[in-house]
Amino acid sequence: MLWYQNLVDKFSYKTEFFLYNFTMKETIKYYYNIEVEDIEELNGKYHFKLANQDYFFVFYNRLPEELDDIIFCSRSMKERNIDCHDILINKDNSVLTKVGEYSYILLRVNNLGEEFNIIDIAQMNKKLILSDNSSKLYRNNWGKLWSDKIDYFEYQIRELGLEKENIRKTFSYYIGLAENAISYVNFANKHFIRGTMDHVVVAHRRIFYPNYKLNFLNPLAFVFDLEVRDIAEYLKSAFFNSDFDNTMIELTSYLKTTHLSIYGYHMFYARLLYPSYYFDVYEEIMNNDKLEEELENIVSKAPAYELFLKKAYLEISKYAPLEKIEWLIN
Repeated sequence: MLWYQNLVDKFSYKTEFFLYNFTMKETIKYYYNIEVEDIEELNGKYHFKLANQDYFFVFYNRLPEELDDIIFCSRSMKERNIDCHDILINKDNSVLTKVGEYSYILLRVNNLGEEFNIIDIAQMNKKLILSDNSSKLYRNNWGKLWSDKIDYFEYQIRELGLEKENIRKTFSYYIGLAENAISYVNFANKHFIRGTMDHVVVAHRRIFYPNYKLNFLNPLAFVFDLEVRDIAEYLKSAFFNSDFDNTMIELTSYLKTTHLSIYGYHMFYARLLYPSYYFDVYEEIMNNDKLEEELENIVSKAPAYELFLKKAYLEISKYAPLEKIEWLIN
């Protein structure tokens, strides 16, 4: 009777999918007075078109206290003719719309497929330079943020991670890389002063390669941080999703077109050291959103990424003297 159970499972899945899409259509109609004919789910985002315009109904996964600053930031960018997706207000004059237990936001999006390379990212970042203030979107205290995260990860491993073999075998190596990155940040903060060219800008929680407009101009991804945050995260994603030579080309092209202080170059290298690419997948595995096998691509490229870090060190050292990490550079 296995064939029968499979048929029931498929029917149940299709029925659930249909009902949920129907719920989304009715929700959008009720709250935004928009009649949706066809709606599709793309990586957790609900996409539909209206008069050749793309819309995405997306789950709000930021802290509640960050929402006002996100809205203010996106409106400020629009007022300065800096492109970002529009956050739409519902009939209750709110940007949040409840669907069951969860909150969603409706975004109006232009030019989905347009791609931003590393120079585009750098140019975009320079369009909105910020002064330090009390916004809840600031993320430039890397040493503390990373230390707190590592402490939490180590607690998780002690309590929950013993049965996850791939994580257990690799976790210590990436914790070691993270501790090197934290030491690098602490060294920079102790010995150098942030220069006027080390801008705090509208950056992103995470940058991906390829870097499409859909993600890059999404205000729900915005944070305020040093511009090297986006550059380093883009390079790390490029390394694991393209190839070594392309990533080096991207790095050298960025270094030729920018100027940072000694502090800025150290922070840039610290960000390359920090293995966010591993921890992102680790968190999804621990949340049961991914299988452990997803780590294999990352772990298999560890020696190649060490070589990239060595070559990146040599390239950046052409522009500023960097503190050497003996085990990595030698």
